[in-house]
Amino acid sequence: RRLSAAPASAGHPSHMSTTASTPGSGPALVDLELDITGMTCASCAMRIERKLGKLPGVEASVNYATEKAHVRAPAGLGPDALVEVVAAAGYGASVPEPEPEPGESADELGPLRRRLIASAALAAPVVVLSMVPALQFTSWQWVALALTIPVATWGAWPFHRAAAVNARHGAVTMDTLISMGVLAAFGWSLYALFLGDAGAPGMHMTFRLIGPAPGGHDELYLEVAAAVTVFLLAGRYIEARAKRASGAALRALLELGATDATLLVDGAERRVPVRDLVPGDRVLVRPGEKIASDGLVVEGASAVDRSMLTGESVPVEVGPGDRVTGATLNAGGVLVVEITRVGADTELARLGRLLEEAQTGKAPVQRLADRISTVFVPVVIGLAFVALAGWALVGGTPEQAFGAAVATLIIACPCALGLATPTALLVGTGRGAQLGILIRGPQVLEQTRTVDTIVLDKTGTVTTGRMRVQHVRPAAGEDADDVLRLAAAAEAGSEHPIARAVVEAVPRTERAEQFLAHAGLGVQAVVGERLTTVGRAAWLAEAWAIELPDDLAERARRAEADGATVVAVAWDGRARGIIAVADTLKPSARDAVQRFRDLGLSPVLLTGDNAGAAGAVARALDIDDVHAGVTPAGKLAVVRELQAAGRTVAMVGDGVNDQAALAASDLGIAMGQGTDAAMAASDLTVVSGDLRVVADAVRLSRRTLGIIRGNLFWAFAYNAAAIPIAMLGLLNPLVAGAAMAASSVFVVGNSLRLRGFRPGA
Repeated sequence: RRLSAAPASAGHPSHMSTTASTPGSGPALVDLELDITGMTCASCAMRIERKLGKLPGVEASVNYATEKAHVRAPAGLGPDALVEVVAAAGYGASVPEPEPEPGESADELGPLRRRLIASAALAAPVVVLSMVPALQFTSWQWVALALTIPVATWGAWPFHRAAAVNARHGAVTMDTLISMGVLAAFGWSLYALFLGDAGAPGMHMTFRLIGPAPGGHDELYLEVAAAVTVFLLAGRYIEARAKRASGAALRALLELGATDATLLVDGAERRVPVRDLVPGDRVLVRPGEKIASDGLVVEGASAVDRSMLTGESVPVEVGPGDRVTGATLNAGGVLVVEITRVGADTELARLGRLLEEAQTGKAPVQRLADRISTVFVPVVIGLAFVALAGWALVGGTPEQAFGAAVATLIIACPCALGLATPTALLVGTGRGAQLGILIRGPQVLEQTRTVDTIVLDKTGTVTTGRMRVQHVRPAAGEDADDVLRLAAAAEAGSEHPIARAVVEAVPRTERAEQFLAHAGLGVQAVVGERLTTVGRAAWLAEAWAIELPDDLAERARRAEADGATVVAVAWDGRARGIIAVADTLKPSARDAVQRFRDLGLSPVLLTGDNAGAAGAVARALDIDDVHAGVTPAGKLAVVRELQAAGRTVAMVGDGVNDQAALAASDLGIAMGQGTDAAMAASDLTVVSGDLRVVADAVRLSRRTLGIIRGNLFWAFAYNAAAIPIAMLGLLNPLVAGAAMAASSVFVVGNSLRLRGFRPGA
C-alpha cells in the first residue's frame, strides 16, 4: 500500500485581465484575458490561436467551451491590439468586465431558443405538406414557400453568417455545408416555382425512389431547406446550453464568500459589505457566521469548519494568533479577526484562479462531426461542381446538370448528422435524470470510453461527511452505556460537531445543569449529582488532574492512529472512559469500488484528512493508492501527475476544495449532496450521493457515446452510398429529402434504445 503526502504545488499566475509576470530573461510579459464571441466550433478556437500566435512574442490559448482567450504577450502590446487581431479573423473580442452581469448568459441563449421555436413551428406544416401527397391542396406550394422563407433566411442566419465569415478567411466547416445546402434547396425551389412548372395550380409532389430524374424544373426542396434548418438549430441550442454551464463553476465558488461583515470601529459594531474591508480592519464573527476574509484571530476561541475549502471532516480549533480563511464557517464561539488579505489575494479567490486555470488547460473535445467535416465538406462541394461540369460535358441539359449538382449537395446535407448527437444526448440524459445522473453535454462522453483511473475524494464521497460515534471504551469497572449517557448529557449544551455526534448516539438526553464550555478543550456540567467533564485527555490532565489509565490511553492512541477523534469522559474526579468519533464510510462504498474495478478503473483515494484517517478508509475499501493531507492545489497536482503518467483520470468529489481537480480531470464527477460549486465544475453529477451510481453514470455515458458514434457512422454512410447516385443524375430531387427522412428516423430510433438502460447491470 502506498500512502503519500501532498505533492508540492507550484505557483499559479493570476488570471485577472492584466497580470505581470517576471521571467528569468527577455522582455517583460503580461498575462491578458479576452472574452471571445462568434465561435461556432472548436476549429474557430484554433484559428484564433493561430492568428494571435503570429504576433511577435505572443502565446495564446483559446478555450471554445468557456469562450475565453488567455494570452501571454510583451508588456508593450496592449489588449486593443489583440482585440483588433481577433476582429480581423472574423470574431469578436473584449476585455472582461470586472463584474459581469449575472443574466448575460441567459440573454445569449434566449434568442437562439426563440429562433428554434419559431423555425420549428413554421417548418412543421411545410414538411407535412411536402411528404404527404393527400394533403397537397391547390396552390399548396405557395403556402409552403411563404412558410419556408423566414426559416431559410432568418432561421438559418447563424449558419449563413458563420459560413460567410469562414469563406472570407478561406475556411470551410459544417456551417458552410449547412448554409450551402439550405440555400441550394431554397434557391432551386424558387427556380422551379417561378421559372419551371412547380408553381402551376394543382401541382403534386410524388415519391420516385429509383429511375432518372426528369429534369428538376418541376420539383421542390422546400421541406429540405426547412427541416435541415430546424434540426441543426436544435443541435446548436443543446450545445449552447452546455457551454453556458461552463462558467457556472466560478460563479458558484465566488458566491460561497460572505457578503457582509461586522466591522469593529472604536469598540462600536457596524455592518459593512465585505468588498469595503481593507487589511488591518477588525471584524466580529459570531457562531454560525462565515468569516468575511482571510485574517488572524486576535480575540476568542472557536472551532472553524474548513471542509468547504480543505476537505477536513473535523472542524479545526482556533484561538489568538491562528490564521483563518474567508468563507469558512465559525462553528463555536465568538471571534475577533484582523483582516490580512482581501479581494483577489484571498484563498477563495486563489481557488477561483485554480479552477479557471484547470478549465483553460482542459481543451474541449472536438465533436466527431466537426473533425470529419474538415475533409467531408470541401469534398462534397467539389463533387457537386464535378457533377455540374460532367453533365455539361456529356451533353446534358442545363436543368439536368444543375439538378445533379443540387441533388449532390442535398443528399449530403447533414440532416441526420445534426440529429446524431442531440437525440442520443437527449434520450441518454433523460434516462440519466430518471436514475439521478446529470450529464453535462456531448463533450463529456468522449472521455468515458478511455478513462482508466478514478480518483475518489474521501470526505462526503466515500464517507458520509458527518461525525458518528465509532466506539465507547469504558474504564475497568465502568459501564459503556453510562459513559455515553453522561457524556451526551454534558455535551447537550454544545454546538460543536463532535458534541453533536455524541448527543445523537443516545435515544434521549438527560437534563444537565451548570453547563460551561471551554473553547477548543471540552465541556463540564452537572448531570444528576455528578460533575461530569468531557474533552481532550490533555485538558483533563492539566485542568482537572485526571489521567487516563494506561489501557485507555493506549486504546485512544490506536483510535487516533486510525483517524478517529477521541474525547475522554470523567466524573467525580476519575476517568470513566473514552469515546471515539469519526466520519463513517458510506454503505455503498465497498460495492461501488468493486464496480469501478469491473469497469476497468483503478481507484485512487485522495483526501485533505490525515494519514491515519485516510489509511483506515483505504484498508476498508482495499485501495492501495492513497494520497493524504492534500490541499486543493495538491489535489490538482495529483490529477495532473496521473495524467502526465499517461493515465486518463476521472475525479469524484463533492466540495469546493475538489473544484480545480474536477475541472482538470478528464472526467469530473460531482456528488449531488455536495456544494453547488463542485457540481458546476463537474462533467457528471450524481444527485443521490450513492457512490454506486457513479459506476452507472460511467456505463450510461459510454453507452450514449456508442449510440452517438453509431448515428454518426450511419449519417456519413448513407451519404457515401447516395452521393455517387446523385452525381449520375439517378436521384429524383425528392429522393434527397426521403433519404434524409429515412436516415433521421433511423438515428432517432437508434437513440431511443437508451431508454432501456438499467442500473447495476
